[in-house]
Amino acid sequence: MIQQIRESVEYLKSKGVDRPEIGVIQGTGLGSVFIQHIKHSIIINYNDIPHFPDSTLGFHKGKLIYGEVGGKKVLTMQGRFHYYEGYSMQKITMPIRVMKALGIKYLLISNAAGNMNLSWKKGELMLIDDHINLQPDSPLRGINHDELGPRFPDMSQPYSQLLNEKLKVIAAEKSIKLNVGVYACVTGPNLETRAEYRYIRRIGADVVGMSTVPEVVVANHAGLPCCAISVLTDDCDPDNLQPANIAEIIEVASKAENKLTELYVELIHSI
Repeated sequence: MIQQIRESVEYLKSKGVDRPEIGVIQGTGLGSVFIQHIKHSIIINYNDIPHFPDSTLGFHKGKLIYGEVGGKKVLTMQGRFHYYEGYSMQKITMPIRVMKALGIKYLLISNAAGNMNLSWKKGELMLIDDHINLQPDSPLRGINHDELGPRFPDMSQPYSQLLNEKLKVIAAEKSIKLNVGVYACVTGPNLETRAEYRYIRRIGADVVGMSTVPEVVVANHAGLPCCAISVLTDDCDPDNLQPANIAEIIEVASKAENKLTELYVELIHSI
């Protein structure tokens, strides 16, 4: 793993990626608005980067974009990888290792999630305060490389309190509704049954998705402060459950992206 990270880093440096300060991961249906704020951009396809996996999903662009936002050097993943695509946990979190090795100090994450909190509505945003990991594997399983992080990383505060408080202030100033809650991460790619939604809600989650947690685990292992915002793309009321429509989910995410981008652009300015 260490050698693969080094080779990826050297390749990206050769393409002009120079000491990025902030990493950004864009989720399903997200990314097109944020990249419009990136100046002097360098665009690199995932499949050109040594040891990077390639996105198997048509709605994930599969591009790494380097440039400036608010005077800060930013490295953005336009599309991420998921466990359900068949990759190992170590492989889907490889980009976080590479971004950390390149020099990023903060990691900003977004995702599309199903909403189980009936007091909220689809199209709104939720700041992740904590998560419940229901996936069957960990990106830290196996031999630990001490230069990457400790064998037993603490997860008592997986999402940066500093970044979360800044986002709450920014949302209030811009009159953007930002719910705060718990994200449950499942394997996918199938969506949940009515009984599964009831179970996940009862154990304490507000929303459910298929990403983010492996990346957050690796960020914490690497000592990298991170935050994450979910776009609530569909209502998951088990007593009134409608068949999932992926095209509609992507459309809802796209419509909410302006608010998400506004929050993250302002956060980048402030850190």
